[in-house]
Amino acid sequence: QVQLVESGGGLVQAGGSLRLTCAASGRSVTSYVMGWFRQAPGKEREFVAAIGWRGDNTAYADSVKGRFTLSRDNAKMTVWMQMNSLKPEETAAYYCAAANTIAVRSSESWYNYWGQGTQVTVSS
Repeated sequence: QVQLVESGGGLVQAGGSLRLTCAASGRSVTSYVMGWFRQAPGKEREFVAAIGWRGDNTAYADSVKGRFTLSRDNAKMTVWMQMNSLKPEETAAYYCAAANTIAVRSSESWYNYWGQGTQVTVSS
């Protein structure tokens, strides 16, 4: 089993930055793709970004390209998502997920393990 714990969420003004952390424990996730998804109130969960196991292959939703950056440290089993220039419409619960797949995937059906989420609120 894999446990994922997100942290780093909070309240930030529009244009501000936050760095989310996803810490994994239990079974090793060093070979897993790690992804981030978000769900705003009344909306479906959507893909935000994902990073391959070596950290050199990433995918981002078009809406966050150029503003969000993923990184990972396999020795620490930790993934970070740096979010810059945040917008009020990005207020959501952000979830970390792990997929036992080689290719970076954006569909949540590929992801085997999920964290409980961390709330990000962007004020206007």
